[in-house]
Amino acid sequence: MRVSQLFNPTLREVPAEAEVISHQLMVRAGLIRKTASGLYTYLPLGLRILKKMEAIVRAEMEAKGGQEILMPILQPAELWKESGRWEAYGAELMRIKDRHNREFCLGPTHEEIITDLIRGEIRSYKQLPLLLYQIQNKYRDERRPRFGLMRGREFVMKDLYSFDRDETGMDESYQKMYDAYCRIFTRCGLVYRAVEADAGAIGGTGATHEFMVLANSGENAVVYCPECSYAANVEKAECHPQIIEDVSPEGPRKLVPTPNVKTIDDLVEFLAVPKTALVKSLLYQGDEKLLLVLVRGDREVNEIKLNNALGGFLSLQLASPEVILTLLGCQPGSVGPLEVPNELMVIADAEVPLMKSAVCGANKADYHFVDAVPSTEFRINKVFDLRMMETGEACPKCGAPLKDARGIEVGQVFKLGTKYSKALGATYLDINGEEKFCEMGCYGVGVSRSIAAAIEQNHDDYGIIWPMPLAPYQCIIVPVSTKDALVVETAVNLYLELQRLGVEVILDDRDERGGVKFKDADLVGYPIRVTLGSKTLANGQVELRERKTGETQLILIKEVAQQVKAIIEKALLF
Repeated sequence: MRVSQLFNPTLREVPAEAEVISHQLMVRAGLIRKTASGLYTYLPLGLRILKKMEAIVRAEMEAKGGQEILMPILQPAELWKESGRWEAYGAELMRIKDRHNREFCLGPTHEEIITDLIRGEIRSYKQLPLLLYQIQNKYRDERRPRFGLMRGREFVMKDLYSFDRDETGMDESYQKMYDAYCRIFTRCGLVYRAVEADAGAIGGTGATHEFMVLANSGENAVVYCPECSYAANVEKAECHPQIIEDVSPEGPRKLVPTPNVKTIDDLVEFLAVPKTALVKSLLYQGDEKLLLVLVRGDREVNEIKLNNALGGFLSLQLASPEVILTLLGCQPGSVGPLEVPNELMVIADAEVPLMKSAVCGANKADYHFVDAVPSTEFRINKVFDLRMMETGEACPKCGAPLKDARGIEVGQVFKLGTKYSKALGATYLDINGEEKFCEMGCYGVGVSRSIAAAIEQNHDDYGIIWPMPLAPYQCIIVPVSTKDALVVETAVNLYLELQRLGVEVILDDRDERGGVKFKDADLVGYPIRVTLGSKTLANGQVELRERKTGETQLILIKEVAQQVKAIIEKALLF
């Protein structure tokens, strides 16, 4: 390819709407253009990168026995209602109707479609196991599409579904995909961690891991142990109670006035007590139920843990001040666990009953109780791990202090068990002729999101630094002057030679100043740049520069093609 023929509209200015570096650089480098909020057109170089990512994913899926299929994006509502997810999935599901008023959705995922396929085709245990996958556009009606390809309404995903005879088989399929994902992200040159995670809207009762590319711009917080393999999303991280050596109550609990105290920080300052001596009391509304949730004053409620502990609500949110006033007769800052209506369920984090004494709201405006004893005076119906993990806490596996990082989720693996096969009736006959439900797993890679994540990890002030496996072209040839016939002729000959050697090469033959060409090459992020100038060529040499290291060397023209090929082959070794 010659740059003069390439549709690659680069920009010097940062787009105003682009918040993160990957979005900024993908637009500036001419890889994508916005069509509407959360919707993007891939330009030629962007599409080349996308296809490279797809090729890596496809190779690793097929190496594990995956077979590629293609399912419809448009999915009938009947299947989603059969699985129970038509309402449960929530507002992100893009729902539409056809001219006959029949309901459909644009697929955000394909558990229903694939299970429906299998229930119509699989009869015997001899047909299992099966690993079926596709690479396809997915759709989610994001509340706030942002960050370019990181959180869009249309995105490219690989989703594979496993069907096995029993849990042992499902475990084997899960491990296959876990290993395949490690290979995918390693091949892409990404720094990542596989972390324990929550199953979310996909569901299932088994293990699930998210693959997180570590980057400061990541939307997810993860904790990991520097001493062992433990890592988890903070939403999933298992917290053990941390006992504070506090003092016993000085006497019976006392009602004390706390005028104009609205927040935990206000209360700490007013009473001159540590946050660890407080109990936060938060009224939640889960569907039609009201719950009073208790955590220590220095902790935060993990709403995902809360929802999972109680069996899952379609909607879980903090109750409004109006609801709190009607039920408890106070404002949110004065809510407490004492003398609450018997019908109100009280849920406590595991640390609360271990507190010797506590300060808590009195359900009376501008008053709090002090010296309350949670273990004997609070009516607690259930106790769970309900809080967020914090940096520095002990690793659940080895006890070492945990560290934190930000991560971009690029993949997730799930053990679904029989969640969907039971709902949709996907069965097979075992060796004894007994009907059994298929054990399922599902495994997704955010193909387009992985590209954005790669940029978040690989860039500098000048532009993108593509890992070799994802680069749109592996090498760019830059003749500094198009007026020098020898420079132009040598550049063309080198271009043809590299093509014969199988190198993905692009020739910048534009009649532009050398500085313009260099800036565009760095912006797009080609891994290798070969520069031909009149002075160096007079000595039979060209300049070879590696984008990642910035290392520049003069190479004899007769040796440069083999040198370029050797650098590429080394970078692609895995």
